[in-house]
Amino acid sequence: MKKLLNFLFLVSTTCLLAQNNTELEHYSFEELEKVQQQEARPYVIFIHTDWCRFCHGMRKNTFSHPDIVSILNTDYYFVEINAEQKKDITFLDTTFSYRPSGANTGIHDLAKALGTVNGKISYPTTVFLNTKNEIILQYAGFADHKTLYELLEKIKN
Repeated sequence: MKKLLNFLFLVSTTCLLAQNNTELEHYSFEELEKVQQQEARPYVIFIHTDWCRFCHGMRKNTFSHPDIVSILNTDYYFVEINAEQKKDITFLDTTFSYRPSGANTGIHDLAKALGTVNGKISYPTTVFLNTKNEIILQYAGFADHKTLYELLEKIKN
């Protein structure tokens, strides 16, 4: 009997841990066209940099929260872009490139196109696109899990 109880405890603990470790599904821009044909969903695009502490906070806390992971994995396609990455990205039949603006500075054209609000870009910026690839909302700045969840629910409905 004791062995059975230990076994049931082990199995239930493993199941609970597996449920809590659900990871956020990430897509590349190149994958979006293909997955969109299979199932149309809006996009959430997270624009960040390596040096931005608020970006790191969102990646660590907001995008790992179980409610955020669940709604993003179910109802959206999630993409991240480092605004300072140098790799070309093809999205919607257009190739976007990194543009240096100084000795060690620059911005990726795609981050600029998606994240510019009132002529400026700030980090982090979370961009919401509908299934027609139209920007429906740009949220500049840090969003905690409650704020982001409210936005995701509003856009979903």
